[in-house]
Amino acid sequence: MLQIVLVEPEIPPNCGNIARTCAATGSRLHLVEPLGFDVSDRAVKRAGLDYWHLVEVEVHPDLPALFRKYPQAGEDLWLATTKAPKDYTQAAFSPDSWLFFGKETAGLPLDFRERHRERCVRIPMADAARSLNLANSAAILIYEALRQNGFPGLLGVGEMAEIPAES
Repeated sequence: MLQIVLVEPEIPPNCGNIARTCAATGSRLHLVEPLGFDVSDRAVKRAGLDYWHLVEVEVHPDLPALFRKYPQAGEDLWLATTKAPKDYTQAAFSPDSWLFFGKETAGLPLDFRERHRERCVRIPMADAARSLNLANSAAILIYEALRQNGFPGLLGVGEMAEIPAES
């Protein structure tokens, strides 16, 4: 299962859109505090996020706490950053990759990026563009990771999907 990590996300609609992508793809969402919004049941209901129950969400007080709970996260992690030297198509994602995204105003912490420099990837864009929206960036990398792994559990569904003949 893909693990999506938002480090100190600030904008509620971005988190909501990423949560919806996680629901649609069967990915788990990790939120690293501080958060710029409330994710309590009451707040989620008030926001009308009717898919929230379809998402596995974990909140961590900081990155060290996440890595203490999930030491395996350090084995197959990828950091999305506009500062990366290589583009995301050069990454070899596994079905269990951990994809890290930083807060909207500052990205991922410099020391974290430097510790994992060879695992930093960027989405190609025009030099004059500062960055893409966080939710769009997450969707691009999530679907690339899924594509590389044959879209596990996601193919053959939908109203127009072929129904196998009964034996």
